[in-house]
Amino acid sequence: MRILRFALLALALLLAGCATPTSTVDTRSDPVLGGELGALPKTTITLAIQPTDNAASLQDKATELERFLEASMREKGFDADIEIYVPLSHMGTVEALRFGHADAAFLGSWQSSIANARAGAEVVLAERREVIIGETPSVEPYYFSYYVVMKDSPYQTLEDVRGKSVAYASPTSGSGYVFPLAKLVQDGLIPPAADGKEADAKKFFGNVVFAGGYAQAWESLKRGDVDVAVTAGDINAQLYNTVLENTRIIAEQGPVPSHAVVFSKSFQGTPEAAAFQESLLELKGEQRDLMRKFVSGIFVEFEPTTTQEHIAGLTSALSATGIKFSDKL
Repeated sequence: MRILRFALLALALLLAGCATPTSTVDTRSDPVLGGELGALPKTTITLAIQPTDNAASLQDKATELERFLEASMREKGFDADIEIYVPLSHMGTVEALRFGHADAAFLGSWQSSIANARAGAEVVLAERREVIIGETPSVEPYYFSYYVVMKDSPYQTLEDVRGKSVAYASPTSGSGYVFPLAKLVQDGLIPPAADGKEADAKKFFGNVVFAGGYAQAWESLKRGDVDVAVTAGDINAQLYNTVLENTRIIAEQGPVPSHAVVFSKSFQGTPEAAAFQESLLELKGEQRDLMRKFVSGIFVEFEPTTTQEHIAGLTSALSATGIKFSDKL
């Protein structure tokens, strides 16, 4: 069990001359349960994690999750070696799925869409998270984002802020940019993407700022640096409530799909994949902290889904705006 960097894993697979997952028959003793493993299929499953921190800082957290998944797989008849690693970039995760260096991955919805288009990966599970929809806490595989203005602002609708200044979270954020930009297109406030060019928020707003995150967008609005900002229902509840207590929502967009689990093209349909999906579904209740400490602080559980079901709304938003994730990196 170990976290592997992309280059090291690729080299190991090349030297081994095999693709993942690999299967043999193992009759070693079980170090956890004792006794002989018997004729359990030996398999290696490589799980890539969308980079949110450096690999070294995730080592202990990854080990705990690996052990749980390996024990669960053993109960299902597989002596599985779960290897978790963190590629150096978002696109590195997609490429790992594409070239057989990863069997599965935890990805954001936008990256899941790219993995499907470029690597034939399929979304199999959606993350159900503690989100806030409007003012109501809920547990859903989706959430919404909002254009907000200060409560004492004279602006009441999105049309009212034409020519004003806006703070988006990030150009690589689905809820903090893609869906809000698509809202402008859908409401006829800006032209849709055409001739290979992205829809342009500057055709509606006088000034467009990418603040670097939702907290920074809120600070820009609070200071009066911008007239309108974007927030979302999957951020820290304290921050979200602070924003809503001091602002007024003038537009809502979504539902925005949550993070997902994708399986590579070569992994799909295998007995190992079916068992691994069942093991991931066991990450709930007392086990949810394994995910909360490692990937998402608001994780509750996974639920089965499909690529079409989970990211259809995102696909429409990307089509309307013409935004390409790879161009933002």
